[in-house]
Amino acid sequence: MSASRIIATVSLAAIVGGGGYLAGKNDTGALLQPYLGWARMAAEAEPRREGTGAVIYYRHPDGLAEYSAKPKNTDDGRPFMAVRQSEDVSFNATGTAAPVAETASETADRKVLYYRNPMGLPDTSKVPKKDTMGMDYLPVYEGDDADSSTVKVSLGKLQRTGVKTALAEKTTVSRRIRVPGTVTLDERMVSIVSMRTDAFIEDVADVTTGDRITKGEDLFRFYSKEIATAGAEYATEMRNGGKPGPDTGSALRLRNLGVPAATISSIAAERKVPQSIAYTSPRDGVVLERMAMSGMMAEAGDILFRIADLSKVWVIAEVPEYELGSVRKGAVVSVIVRNLPGTAFKGTVDLIYPEVQTQTRTTKVRIELPNPGGQLMSNMYAEVEIEAGAGAGSQVVAAPNSSVIDTGDRQIVFLDKGEGRFEPMDVSLGARGEDMTEITKGIAAGDRVVVSANFLLDAESNLNAALSALTSDEVKR
Repeated sequence: MSASRIIATVSLAAIVGGGGYLAGKNDTGALLQPYLGWARMAAEAEPRREGTGAVIYYRHPDGLAEYSAKPKNTDDGRPFMAVRQSEDVSFNATGTAAPVAETASETADRKVLYYRNPMGLPDTSKVPKKDTMGMDYLPVYEGDDADSSTVKVSLGKLQRTGVKTALAEKTTVSRRIRVPGTVTLDERMVSIVSMRTDAFIEDVADVTTGDRITKGEDLFRFYSKEIATAGAEYATEMRNGGKPGPDTGSALRLRNLGVPAATISSIAAERKVPQSIAYTSPRDGVVLERMAMSGMMAEAGDILFRIADLSKVWVIAEVPEYELGSVRKGAVVSVIVRNLPGTAFKGTVDLIYPEVQTQTRTTKVRIELPNPGGQLMSNMYAEVEIEAGAGAGSQVVAAPNSSVIDTGDRQIVFLDKGEGRFEPMDVSLGARGEDMTEITKGIAAGDRVVVSANFLLDAESNLNAALSALTSDEVKR
């Protein structure tokens, strides 16, 4: 006997002797005797259920924490009780014993393909054998490896590894795409003031660039030789009994030359042409540009004023190419500008431009915003949030983002089949939201999917598939 073994034996004897001395001194046995008696009475009163499966170990008949791997008797000669597979500790919520997967008669009718390592190591055998710890290799029957990628995990191991599941459901999948943008004028709300014939400009109104004006407000007065000639002809027609009307004779010519309708009616009523004609603003808005000056000679087509209505504006956002599939026309948009950090302007996507910028790989997206107070100004920088996804009210099958494993070549989700069995399913993905991902193919609403520790299941699934392939080759040989 080695020195270390002698020392260990002496130490154990000392500990046991000391414990016995203390127990005797304090009469611990007498204190525990009532509880031991109750445990014995409870064990005798409770009807024993017949277990099934192989004998795993033997336990003390009084329920004490004494166990043995082989048949054994108590100090008073009573045999230890055998504990079979169905009577072992279960991690089910109800506390009942886990049911045996197969009966002996069922397994006897099935062919054993091979035996696998009981600890899950990559080791198989064609004949029954034991591992280094004396544990029997587990048989794998025909049909058990039909789906070699399915993972089987004991309930106790599930708790240790942190596997969690959730239900796939029908819901709306959406997320926010945050991109930069710039405020611009609505092209449809900009007017150009110009002459359709050569004219002398007189008495320009006291408005400058940036001033707000209203529709019908005088901008300037002008004199045109061609307009005066047409006006004289129209006045002569009226004196000779002609009937006034905007679409006949000289009246139509005056209108084509840009003479206001009020001036044409005045010529018909007074039978004379005014010395100069007033030009009024065509819309409410802001003067963006003033080129008219008193006394200047304006040729046909010269821009004299440029006026914009700012009650509506555009925001041009730069959306990356890879995000275009999630942006749709009519999507709700929230816009924040730097000078108003606490104010969010709501609008919608009005147009997705049919062009991708070569250098930035972005596409312009036009957002229409109401601007009744004129707070949004042209060329302002904006932060844009676009609601992306399947759209409001569109219900799709979706699963939590963490449930999807994307390997690059395939996307899989592990289904919880119950009793510790998990099956990988190939899925097709749709829109990806903040918390949920649309699943267009592979699972249905109500399926329970793994959302935590699924990468561990994936690794074990791949290992099982590889071992199954190797074992199949060995069996064929």
